[in-house]
Parts: sequence; C-alpha cells; structure tokens
Amino acid sequence: MERIEYVYTVGMDDRELEEHLTRADTGILGLAADGDAYALPVAHHYEGETLYVRLSTDGSSTKMSYLEATDTASYTLYDVDSAGNSWSIIATGPLRKLTDREQAQFDETAVNESFLELRIFDEDVDAVALEIYELEIETIAGRKTGEQ
Repeated sequence: MERIEYVYTVGMDDRELEEHLTRADTGILGLAADGDAYALPVAHHYEGETLYVRLSTDGSSTKMSYLEATDTASYTLYDVDSAGNSWSIIATGPLRKLTDREQAQFDETAVNESFLELRIFDEDVDAVALEIYELEIETIAGRKTGEQ
C-alpha cells in the first residue's frame, strides 16, 4: 500500500454521535429479504436517543415488502466536506412501526418540523401515506477523520 493514499479515522464519542444524528436530515436505510439487499435514502428525526425514519407508500411499495421481511435494519449517515474531513455513523436494529397513538404525535405540523420535505416519485400525492418507524438501536458506531 505504498502508493495508495489514505486517511486515518478514529471513533466518535456519544456526544459526537448525538450531534451528527441530530443535525443530519437523511441517511441510507438498508433492508434485506431472502438474501437480497435493498437500500434507500430516507429522512430521519433523532430525539433523545430515539431514531425515527419517515417512509411513504402508495400501497405497492417495494420498500414496504422488504421492511416486512427485515429482522435487523441498518441506517447509515455520512458526509465529507470540501477539505476532505469525513464522518460516518452506522446504526442497526429492528424497525418498529409506531402505534396509532404514537403516530398521532406526528401530525402534519410535527412531520414538517421534524423531517425534511417529502420527496415524491411518480406517485399521486393524494394516494401517498406516511408511516413513521422507530429504529430500535441495538448497535451504533461512528468514525471521523483523525488528526493528521
């Protein structure tokens, strides 16, 4: 590896993990079914050690079929700035659909305040339903660019 460029990374402490989870709006949700992986960008909201992801469906969503088959999901957040400094976080655990009472706490105002604007792809807006899930974090790890 004499000619391969590299940068040392170091682990992040709990404060740094919380800061990035709170500040970031989106990440990549990884799901799996029958040995096949499916990953998609989603918006999230982090509040007091609880990580919520907002999903939309029109009733025939591929992501929802993968979600139902996934025992342990992964959620990845990352960024690299213009100077080359980077960070990444990977959290894993089961996804739990909020109960009707918990879901009611995310009315339209709360959804708009908590999550990035919803991205719609070729769906009729009136046919799209929002569902909020909690990623019940079992493992979490963060890395960042180390001091040079």
